[in-house]
Amino acid sequence: MKASVKPHVAFDATLAAWFASQGWTPATFQRTAWRHYLAGRDGLLVTPTGSGKTLAAFGGPLLQALRAPPQARAKRGQPAAPRTRVLWITPLRALASDTARALREPLAALGLPWTVAMRTGDASARDKRLARNGQAEVLVTTPESLALLLSYPETAPQLQGLRAIVVDEWHELLDSKRGVLLQLCLARVRALSPRVRTWGLSATLGNLTEARDVLLPHAPDAPIVDAAKPRSLTLDTLLPDAGERFPWAGHLGLSQLQRVVARLAGVRSTLLFANTRSQAELWHKALQSVWLDDPATLALHHGSIDPALRQAAEEGLRDGSVRCVVATSSLDLGVDFPAVDQVIQLGSPKGLSRLLQRAGRARHRPGEAGHVLCVPTHALELVEYAAARKALQAGRVEARTPPRMSLDVLAQHCVTLALGGGFDRDALFAEVRGTHAFAGLDPADWQAVLDFIVQGGAALAHYPDYHRVVIGDDGLYRVTDRKVAFRHRLSIGTIASDGHVSVQFAKGGRLGAVEERFIGRLRPRDRFQFAGKTLELVQLKDMTAYVRLAKRQDGIVPRWQGSRMPLSSMLGAAVEAALSGPRDTPELRAVAPLLDTQSRMSTLPAPGTLLVEQLATREGWHLFLYPFAGRAVHEGLAALLALRWGRLQPNTFGFAVNDYGLALTAQAAHSLDADQLRRLLDEADLLDDLQAALNMAELARRQFRDIARVAGLLPPSLPGRAPRSMRQLQASGGLLFDVLARFDPGHVLLAQARREVLEAQLDVQALRTTLRELGDRRLAMQAPSALTPLAFPLWAEAMRGSLSTEDWSTRMRRAADALERRHG
Repeated sequence: MKASVKPHVAFDATLAAWFASQGWTPATFQRTAWRHYLAGRDGLLVTPTGSGKTLAAFGGPLLQALRAPPQARAKRGQPAAPRTRVLWITPLRALASDTARALREPLAALGLPWTVAMRTGDASARDKRLARNGQAEVLVTTPESLALLLSYPETAPQLQGLRAIVVDEWHELLDSKRGVLLQLCLARVRALSPRVRTWGLSATLGNLTEARDVLLPHAPDAPIVDAAKPRSLTLDTLLPDAGERFPWAGHLGLSQLQRVVARLAGVRSTLLFANTRSQAELWHKALQSVWLDDPATLALHHGSIDPALRQAAEEGLRDGSVRCVVATSSLDLGVDFPAVDQVIQLGSPKGLSRLLQRAGRARHRPGEAGHVLCVPTHALELVEYAAARKALQAGRVEARTPPRMSLDVLAQHCVTLALGGGFDRDALFAEVRGTHAFAGLDPADWQAVLDFIVQGGAALAHYPDYHRVVIGDDGLYRVTDRKVAFRHRLSIGTIASDGHVSVQFAKGGRLGAVEERFIGRLRPRDRFQFAGKTLELVQLKDMTAYVRLAKRQDGIVPRWQGSRMPLSSMLGAAVEAALSGPRDTPELRAVAPLLDTQSRMSTLPAPGTLLVEQLATREGWHLFLYPFAGRAVHEGLAALLALRWGRLQPNTFGFAVNDYGLALTAQAAHSLDADQLRRLLDEADLLDDLQAALNMAELARRQFRDIARVAGLLPPSLPGRAPRSMRQLQASGGLLFDVLARFDPGHVLLAQARREVLEAQLDVQALRTTLRELGDRRLAMQAPSALTPLAFPLWAEAMRGSLSTEDWSTRMRRAADALERRHG
């Protein structure tokens, strides 16, 4: 529901004077939020970036404090009373310091003697002490740090005077296990302080009502305040010149370097977003080679770089000493950079909400329009920009689906509360069932979770290491072993380890971390690009890569697993519609020759039609399908089709997928007719065929490692000891999986691993929906004489893993040259 109350609220003279001194007038949505807060209501505030949402959320507690009598401070020698009044939860540690700075400003201007402290992994010892002792009126923290606080018995009395909880960037937590952990923590805080008011801050979502209900399950009629005028957004694209050769696929966009440099020169400051850390490293190095200003004015920012280096880049944007920062999603969220004049997006944004979020980083001042300059890395991305432009004009944005029944997170939370003073099983069962994530929790699963935290389950009951919680004579569940307490606090959180190795100079100075599987392939004296520098490996010791600056500037770039962003289903559907629609945008007119070639050789995809292309090359017989359902769905669909096709005729298959479609390559030629293809795409027996097509046991084994770590089965590395390597974690997780599968096949975590393979990795529900939709489409069966513009990227992806003495990019460039000559 949208807020329908009158927007006016009694406005304290002190706060009004401060607004006037800044040249501001309170916006209607700010007054509406304050009115709801002062009336004792919870709510969700939905406003664009840069519109004043921080003051909209903080204004209510400020007005409440201005009208309340001042708190009496404890006399010397007396214990200090808990002072925590506002809990501000942010999804990223990088946002905490910026948020704390934004909250201190009005407090100082209003003369409120409140202390703002941070409780994150990067917080100072002073701030951590203030948080532990409850001696900061405003506490800025993350979901993980809040869970850590709840593991201490003294936290409960310190939160009983809490007045407000603000969950910033709620949309970033909604669809992850971090959001599930936060739901559980908020339920506990509300039990400790029943009168606390909870407000979420979110960007626009396609499922706002569900987002509200997940955050505020106790307040189903809470208002959604979205009265702020949507921030206008302009989108420009760096188009290739008429007749210019532009790659069909598979490039990083460096052919656009000079155009980008020209745009950088025209403004004072720029945020240049790349989709992956590897791409950010390459573009930063390319810009370094042509940068004419002071090298210190060009910076790099991504999640694997050391926090000190990231903070230096952020400060440089604020004070104007840095002119350009090449960044990944590490700067997507609400760090306030009012000085940034321009945002550039390299390659496809992959989603409408991400494009809106990044565009909002520019001109981050209330009332100013957002703007983004899009830089295509290959021709088909021009279609994605055109589709995004049309979808945004229509006001469309993706929904985010919240997880349910993540029992590994629940097990971790139970141990946290057992450590934080103990819990009663029946009271906690009711508290947990009050959350959105566990509303469907039944007594049997609840008992299984309790058995797991007490003795590890039936198969592990004889091993003392898995006995973490004991049941006291009073019936309360508690942790009494100091070693269990120590290890649990080290492992709180849901972010799975990527097996990172620290990178630092041999003579001191940390640069960040890369994945173990990347650095493990290097030998001493090998060179690689990282943190904007060319480094030479000196030695790898105790999970630390010691490096020095290389004299030569060539070197490979690290690749991080899982960094490839999938195209959202909403943007995929918009791309399909744009391909066959009117060429009414600059991007579609620029890519017209390529689309004409596709139409001439085959046909263009269109809504309601499934384009199917079959042809032979030297590598075999190829089947190309274009459902535009996203990479994850296409992977499951390709495995399914390979199995079913093989039943029609024994064959050997390979497959490749991208966000647009999939390619199956058969060694023996076998053309499919429309009726055969219909049968291959049938929804019937989906789960059984997936089980037969994929090694589900191995997929579940891999998924189990992360679940076991979150649930506490895999102990963390202890301080002062070398971190456990990814190989050790996989071995430990695999051994546990085998033991449980043999001796306790009904174990609660095994069932979750199998379910998550189907729901998260394979997205079976989306695959089922896609099959149902394809069954209603008309089949456009085509037999082109050569690879089409849509088929070429899939063919190139399939060839990436084949044996050759040539570099893959060299082979693909030669193939593209041949196709371009053939088709003009």
